[in-house]
Amino acid sequence: MSVTNTQFTIGQVVKHRLYDFRGVIVDVDPEFSNAEEWWLSIPEDIRPRKNQPFYHLLAENESNAYEAYVSEQNLLIDETGEPVNHPRVAEVFGEFLGDSYALPDSYRN
Repeated sequence: MSVTNTQFTIGQVVKHRLYDFRGVIVDVDPEFSNAEEWWLSIPEDIRPRKNQPFYHLLAENESNAYEAYVSEQNLLIDETGEPVNHPRVAEVFGEFLGDSYALPDSYRN
């Protein structure tokens, strides 16, 4: 499914607006598509709206690499110019281009 009207794209390096982690986008849901329990586990004062794009990230912080599911409203462009040190990045993407990763042929039309 092609997702339009998104602020970020697959392969782009982003950071979380509130929490200290960054990652590379591997997939986009046009609106919330996760478990209701997951959404309710987020404190109400910072719980994101469901009717916006949500991004799947290969994420990292200072001590861990993991996968994250983040609303568009909570993402910012990462301006460090540094690659993401998640072990799965090389499986999914090509060359690091400074602010994003080259998409493999399977992503291209």
